[in-house]
Amino acid sequence: MDENYDVIVLGTGLTECILSGLLSVDGKKVLHIDRQDHYGGESASVALSQLYTKFKSTPLAKDDMEARFGRDRDWNVDLIPKFLMANGELTKILVHTDVTRYIDFKQVAGSYVYNKGKVYKVPANEIEAISSPLMGIFEKRRMKRFLEWIGEYKEDQLNTHQGLDLDKNTMDEVYYKFGLGASTKDFIGHAMALWTNDDYLQQPARPTFERILLYLQSVARYGKSPYLYPLYGLGELPQGFARLSAIYGGTYMLNTPVDKVLYDDAGRFQGVVTKEGTAKAPICIADPTYFPEKCKSTNEKVIRAICVLNHPVPNTNNADSAQIIIPQSQVGRQNDIYIAVVSDAHNVASKGHYLAIVSTTIETDKPHVELEPAFKLLAPIEERFMGIAEMFEPKESGSEDNVYLSKSYDASSHFETMTDDVKDIYFRVTGHPLVLKKREEVEEE
Repeated sequence: MDENYDVIVLGTGLTECILSGLLSVDGKKVLHIDRQDHYGGESASVALSQLYTKFKSTPLAKDDMEARFGRDRDWNVDLIPKFLMANGELTKILVHTDVTRYIDFKQVAGSYVYNKGKVYKVPANEIEAISSPLMGIFEKRRMKRFLEWIGEYKEDQLNTHQGLDLDKNTMDEVYYKFGLGASTKDFIGHAMALWTNDDYLQQPARPTFERILLYLQSVARYGKSPYLYPLYGLGELPQGFARLSAIYGGTYMLNTPVDKVLYDDAGRFQGVVTKEGTAKAPICIADPTYFPEKCKSTNEKVIRAICVLNHPVPNTNNADSAQIIIPQSQVGRQNDIYIAVVSDAHNVASKGHYLAIVSTTIETDKPHVELEPAFKLLAPIEERFMGIAEMFEPKESGSEDNVYLSKSYDASSHFETMTDDVKDIYFRVTGHPLVLKKREEVEEE
C-alpha cells in the first residue's frame, strides 16, 4: 500500500465522496477508506432483506418476502431519502465534475403540500397558481403578483424592488406587502422555500427570496416539479463520485476498519493504520462516526419511517413519485414532516410497489406518534421500518488538528443543506471557495 497521500477520507457517505471527487479533480492524491463493505455510509441504498436485518428483530423468510414484495434485488431503498433540485448546488456539482455520465436521473412527478387535512399540488408557475384550489380568487391575484416580483427582481434596478430591501426587510414584511394570507405563507415558506420551521419569518428576506427563486428556476427547467432523483436510488451518487476520484488516481478501500489514527507531537493528523498497513497524509476528512470524541450532538434527533406501499399515494393523481410536505402549523408542530415518494419507475422497488419515506425532527418522547399525520395520508401501508438518528456536528473547524468532519444528514428532503456542508469543508480544507467551472475531459482507462 502506498504510504503518502495528500488527503485521507474516512467513510463513503455522499458528503465525503463529493469532497473526495472534487479534491481528486484538483490534482490531490486521495485515499478513501470505509469500514463497511458498501458505499454510502449513513446514506446508502439497501435491499429489502437488509432493511429487515437492520430494523426488525425477526427477519422475514426469503420465500415469504418474495411472495409479498417480489425479488429482493429489485429493491434499492434509501436509508436517508432526499431529492435533488434541478437547478440546485448538487446538480451543478454533478454537471461540473461530469459525474452525470455515470448516473441517469428521472424527474419527480410532483411537489405537494398538506393543507387542512388534504394534499394539494404546489403551484409550479403563475398559471398553476391561478387554477390552484389552495387559494381563493383574490389570494390568487396576490400570489401571482408576488411570483412576478420574484421573477422580475433585479439587484441593480430599484424600480423592480417594489420598495423592499432584501437585507433589511423580514420575510414577514414582504408577505405583508403583498397581502398574502396564512396558508399561502405556509406553502411558500415550507413547500417552495423549503424551510423546516417558521424561524425564517423574522429574518431578512434574502435567503428566502433566493430559495423561492431556486425552486421556480428548477421547476422551469423540466416542468412538473423542481426535483430529480437517480435511477437505482441515491446509493448511485457516492459511487459516481468514487468513480470520478478513481479516474483521477484516487484509491478506494472498502471493508477496511481503521485500527489507529496517528497524530504528531502538536496533535495534528498524520495518518491511519489499517490491515493494509500505514497510510500518511497531512489532512483527514471524515464522517462523525469515525471521530465521535470530536463531535457534539446538535440536540436534535430525526425519525425516519420507510413505508412500503402497493398503491400510489392518494390525491397525487397516481404520481409515480412525489415530494409531500406537511407544514408544522397544519399539525400543531414546530417542525415540518417530509414524505419522499418513489416507485418501480425509478428501479428502487419491485413492480407495482411504492416507497414513501417519512422524516421529521423529533419533538416529543413518542416520536412514532408524531408521524401519524403522514401515515394517515399514505394508508394502507404494507410494511414499515422506523429508525431514529441523533444529529452530530464537529466541535472544531478542523484547522487545529487537520481533521475535518461532516455534519449528520438532516430531516429535510433535498440536498441543499448537505451541499452547504460540502462547500464549507472544501473551503476549510483548501483555503479557497469551491468554484465550479467546466474542465477538460479526462479519458477513462
